[in-house]
Amino acid sequence: MIDVTSLTAASDVVIGLVVVVPVALVAGGVAIATRVRRRGPSSAEPDTTAVAERKPPVGAPASTAPVSTAPPSTAPVSAPAPAAPPVTKTAPEVIEPIAAEPEPASYRGRLGKARGLLSGYVGAIRARGKIDGTTWDDLEEALIRADVGVGATDALLDDLRARVKSGEIGGPDALVDALKADLVAMLTTDSSGLADIASSRPPPVDGEPERTVDVWLFVGVNGVGKTTTVGKLATRLTASGTRVLLAAGDTFRAAAGEQLSLWAERSGADIVRGSEGGDPSSVVFDAVQRAASKGYPLVLADTAGRLHNKINLIEELKKIRRVSDRAPGHVAEVLLVIDATTGQNGLAQAKVFLDAVDVSGVVLTKLDGTAKGGIVVAIQRELGLPVKLVGLGEGAQDLVDFDPQAFVDALF
Repeated sequence: MIDVTSLTAASDVVIGLVVVVPVALVAGGVAIATRVRRRGPSSAEPDTTAVAERKPPVGAPASTAPVSTAPPSTAPVSAPAPAAPPVTKTAPEVIEPIAAEPEPASYRGRLGKARGLLSGYVGAIRARGKIDGTTWDDLEEALIRADVGVGATDALLDDLRARVKSGEIGGPDALVDALKADLVAMLTTDSSGLADIASSRPPPVDGEPERTVDVWLFVGVNGVGKTTTVGKLATRLTASGTRVLLAAGDTFRAAAGEQLSLWAERSGADIVRGSEGGDPSSVVFDAVQRAASKGYPLVLADTAGRLHNKINLIEELKKIRRVSDRAPGHVAEVLLVIDATTGQNGLAQAKVFLDAVDVSGVVLTKLDGTAKGGIVVAIQRELGLPVKLVGLGEGAQDLVDFDPQAFVDALF
């Protein structure tokens, strides 16, 4: 007979073994796996995964981060945090850089074209090492091409030949230096500067009002830069503290008055304009009267330059000069404006104005835009007029006093 109590005890033992043994096996496996991970793979069975980690594929960057073997997390994914409100950033204040003062125009910096024409000839003369027939041919060609003019060229070379023959000049370097000195002497005159304001006014005459206003007239053909010259000079004078009034006396060229008004606004000068096609002498007369009443010591008067109507132009300029020279006005300067790029043609045009008004000096514009800088010499010799101002660029500061020494140094 089977003992029920014994069977019950045996069953409990079996059930306990069924439960305990798997748990122990699982625990043992976990412990073994843990030791294997700590010690690394055995030498008998190399870890191909570790090898792959140590030797990345060609071209791929080596990774130094450890590879995680943890099982994927089964934790519930939390809801994303609400987005933070956008932060409003204030743009930094933009500070405009201070504009640099424009550099003053220099002869050497602006006469590159004229210097380039002469440098080849001068270099060849110096390199030859002696003065011979070719030297004189080179000098003559250089001066003619630079628009010095035939008469001035002959005078310069005749003097140099005589000095070489007498032994005063002994080589190419001395010859070039002598040519430079002769050019400076030819260009230097006692009346090269602009008239001093108020210093040249005639003494008062009994019965006449006192002459309190100087008038500078600007004459020349259309297109040479008269209006621009007036505007640049007004800018220069007002910057130096001289109160200036502009007279828009070119009433026939379209937009001449508007152009001069813009210059007056930029320079801070006053201006008197007339109706288009009106009498230019009346505009200049009104300008002189306004200058006297407002205390302006100087009037800069623009004029027309219509050479296609030569007779009328000459009579018009004569009338403007007469009106300007009546008290309280006094004509202190009549400046002939010539475009340097026109060369010898400019001299032919200039002679028309010499017949109309008593020109006191020349303003040579656009000198930086031509290789024919020698036109300065031709003007001084052919017209017998001093060059008082030259234009070396487009800027208001590029109208400068003529300096013979600086001019010749820049050419050579």
